[in-house]
Amino acid sequence: MEFFRIKNDIPFMRHARKFNLISLLTFIAAVILLAARGLNFGVDFTGGTVLEVSYAQAADLTKIRAALSRMEFTDVAVQNFGTAKSVLIRLPVKPGVTSAQLSERVMVELRKDDPSATPQRVEFVGPQVGKELAQDGALALLLVCIGIVAYLALRFEWRFAVSAIIANLHDVVIILGVFAAFQWEFSLPVLAAVLAVLGYSVNESVVIADRIRENFRFMRKASVADLINNAITRTLSRTIITHGSTLFMVIAILLFGGETLHYFAMALTVGILFGIYSSAMVMASLVLMMGVSREDMVKPEKKKDALEAEKILP
Repeated sequence: MEFFRIKNDIPFMRHARKFNLISLLTFIAAVILLAARGLNFGVDFTGGTVLEVSYAQAADLTKIRAALSRMEFTDVAVQNFGTAKSVLIRLPVKPGVTSAQLSERVMVELRKDDPSATPQRVEFVGPQVGKELAQDGALALLLVCIGIVAYLALRFEWRFAVSAIIANLHDVVIILGVFAAFQWEFSLPVLAAVLAVLGYSVNESVVIADRIRENFRFMRKASVADLINNAITRTLSRTIITHGSTLFMVIAILLFGGETLHYFAMALTVGILFGIYSSAMVMASLVLMMGVSREDMVKPEKKKDALEAEKILP
């Protein structure tokens, strides 16, 4: 489906070096931010106290967050758990304060706004658990990258695999750099968003790579740059429709999903915006720079007469 059709191919590859320079500078800036400021890991990774509280009526999450703010808690997660009357609170570690003492202080503050607040359970999540979560998350990211490279190398050609994984990792590092720059909380939902962006970006790369492969078969007199320009231009309408629809949904989550899903939606928003750019510009320009040719994509067909001659010769 196309909402519009572009008659003439847009010469994207004329500016391939500029695209790669912009990507490189952005990537370096993100790495510097990560090295200088680091990620602001949430309770899921750093450890802390998990407190489940029940109410007689639907819990007011805004009042609960305000109460915790009065206690000078900044890195805290508040969300409904199971029902609207049950709330799960994740609190960071406080030096010199046990989980029991911390939960008692929190309950005193919560009961000032609603006397019906009742603690259901209190658990301490140690930093060792957070360390294991970080390691498992890094392992999941590595396995996803390996799977993407293997899939693209088998379906297309190794140059496409290398270019796509560089473009997709570019998106991941940019997301992490933005979170490091603004010191937004990096939690398990954000990690899930990063993994989702990897899969989302590779889908766009596959669509463009598939069109490039088709162009090698049917546009025999065109140059490689012209083939790539045509592939990006012909998929541009599909890209705008697909990414635009997804972005509208993510923005809706960002605006109306509440604080629990806020950073999850932020990670997806940044990833989708950069994914549009990297899948088309970064991946395609890297394929061009790595010297992909018609012979790499289209295997020469042996003529029937040549095959019969081989059978006749002793």
